[in-house]
Amino acid sequence: MSEEAFDAIVVGGGVSGCVAAYVMAKEGLNVLLVERGAECGEKEMTGGRIYTHSLKQYMPECFQDAPLERRVEKERISFTYDNSAFTVDYTEDRDADPKRDSYSVLSSRLVRWLGERAEEAGAMVACGIRVDDLLIHDGRVSGIIAGDDVLEAKVVVLADGVNSLLAEKAGIERDVSAHRMAVGVKELIELDEEQICDRFGVEQGKGVAWLFAGGVTEGAYGGSFLYTNKTSVSLGLIRTLSDIEKGELSLPAQLDAFKKHPVVAPLLKDGKTIEYSGHMVPEPDLDFVPGGKQLHVPGCIVVGDAAGLIINIGFMVRGLDLAVASGGIAARAIAEAHANKKLDSAGSLYEQYLKDSFILQDMDVYKRFPIIMTNHRIFNEYPQMLTGLMSDMFVLNPDEHSKPVMGRAMARIKEAGGIRSFLRDFRGFAKALR
Repeated sequence: MSEEAFDAIVVGGGVSGCVAAYVMAKEGLNVLLVERGAECGEKEMTGGRIYTHSLKQYMPECFQDAPLERRVEKERISFTYDNSAFTVDYTEDRDADPKRDSYSVLSSRLVRWLGERAEEAGAMVACGIRVDDLLIHDGRVSGIIAGDDVLEAKVVVLADGVNSLLAEKAGIERDVSAHRMAVGVKELIELDEEQICDRFGVEQGKGVAWLFAGGVTEGAYGGSFLYTNKTSVSLGLIRTLSDIEKGELSLPAQLDAFKKHPVVAPLLKDGKTIEYSGHMVPEPDLDFVPGGKQLHVPGCIVVGDAAGLIINIGFMVRGLDLAVASGGIAARAIAEAHANKKLDSAGSLYEQYLKDSFILQDMDVYKRFPIIMTNHRIFNEYPQMLTGLMSDMFVLNPDEHSKPVMGRAMARIKEAGGIRSFLRDFRGFAKALR
């Protein structure tokens, strides 16, 4: 390897890539960050949520300047069926414990800011460059090939997203089957700050995270979400690739139907669509438990979405905090291996630090949830049951005689598959939460 080789090349200027470049540059390494877009964040989908604990850990010097939108203080989950919805609402004043903070974010702004911080820290940021291949010598990744340019590096970090072709070229085994991938559509709708505060019942700077399941995805595996920003609302819909063809409506048509739902439509009234995008995302990986998935090969480490790092347990979706932490952990491992002049130890250090971190520990805790979430009754029969029960309790039908509440409940449970199916599913949910 030539003396001009970089200490590390990071491929992909998303969250994990920018954080990795930032942390390594702060450690004094000679780092190149390569991004295909015209700038970091250009290809990011609009809207999301970040639990900020990992951002505070790896970027404490500049965290206060991060472009965060609203701190989430209201959590809502709605099960929808036709034009009805059963909603769980939880509110908490989180001023007392900043460690528990989460914020809505506009992903493109956040990533652009992260790229600027990496460059300020000393990383070389090269945008508008597509990496075509990896340079491999004697079974070890030793750089990248971009067009006619060959750039050498002691370590290459792959942060190039869920469909990482470079990871495959490096020999990193990946399962990209349809049930492990999902496709989402997102829309950003502009509203003024007063409208958002009034419609969602929040104060300035505080917001709502709202998840939907059931009829919004035609009763199939998937869901919708809504996050409040300073002067806009982010909403979207996600379906697994394995189920997407089963619906009668296309994904954009489902998103339009979601916007017209009686619960959602009044919140978006007179709003203006200012962004629209689509993207593929990883689904939780059953095999991604400590020691269960390949994370590196000699000279190459994979992070973020490219590594399938995500937690989705229905009532909580986490990806950004895992992306931040995986980039920071990779940077720490590479910096330590560089300092000890044992470059080949970077991959094993990265894997060990991941195992010791909240990332793989939390993923291990929720590893049973992907199986539970494939139960079609969660997205079809149970939303119908819950909304039906609420209708039985609160809506008077003068053409029918009143019935005991318990009798109505048992009738609804029978419609949803019967008491045995209900108890079996309940035991499965309880087991998944242990």
